[in-house]
Amino acid sequence: MTSPGVRLNDKPSVTVRCQENPSVNVTFCDRFSFDADSVHYAVELRAPGLTARVDEVVAWIWDSDLTAFVEELAAGYRGWDGERSWQTNDRDLTLSAVFRSGPRRSGLVLAAVAAGRRRLGASVTTWHEAGEQMASLAADVRHFLTGEQP
Repeated sequence: MTSPGVRLNDKPSVTVRCQENPSVNVTFCDRFSFDADSVHYAVELRAPGLTARVDEVVAWIWDSDLTAFVEELAAGYRGWDGERSWQTNDRDLTLSAVFRSGPRRSGLVLAAVAAGRRRLGASVTTWHEAGEQMASLAADVRHFLTGEQP
C-alpha cells in the first residue's frame, strides 16, 4: 500500500507500506532539484529494529526511470519468473521484485536496499497485491519525482 502525502515539513513524499506488516516501509521524501537534468531525494527504510536513510539519491533524466520500472511491475500483475531489479546510476538505491502466488501470498515482493555514499547497506521487504496497488504506487512515484500534482 502506498501513502502519497505531505510530511510535516510540507514537502511531498511517498510511503510504501508492507500489507502484512505496516511497520515495514520505504519512504521517498525531501525531493529537490539543482537543475533540469536531475532530481534529488532521500529514501528512508523502516522496520522493527531498523531505521536507515540515504540523504541524496539522484535521478537523472537520462537514467533508467524508477517510474517505468514500477509501471512494468504493475503491468505484470499476472506474474513473471525470476527477479526484476532496478538501481540508480550511482547505485545508491536498488529495488528488486519477485512475484509470488499462493493461498496466503499472492502479489509482489518489493525489496529496497539503500546503500548511500559509504556503501553501507540496509534493506526491507514489503509485500503488495499485484495490480491496482502497484499501479497506484507507479502513479505516486511519478508524481513525487516530477513534482506534478496527482
